[in-house]
Amino acid sequence: MNREFFLKLFAAVFVTLAVLLAPISASAQLAIFSTETMARLHCPNDEVVWLDFQKRRYYVRGQKLYERGRDATYACRKEAKRSGYKKSRFGRR
Repeated sequence: MNREFFLKLFAAVFVTLAVLLAPISASAQLAIFSTETMARLHCPNDEVVWLDFQKRRYYVRGQKLYERGRDATYACRKEAKRSGYKKSRFGRR
């Protein structure tokens, strides 16, 4: 009986941890695009941004690093923010 109790306890703890540590589906959905036009078609009511994957930052049109870098692509601003990307601190230049 003691063994059954510990097996049930272990199973309950395992399931609880699996649920708590699972990624949130809303933050995992980020559509990326190779061209600005494709991004605009996907999110007509949102601003298109340039994502930098290494820095986890996004840039808006008019910023110095917009459309620069090999490890970057276009996306919608709201989706980028939900996925944990932050606006670049450089501002408009």
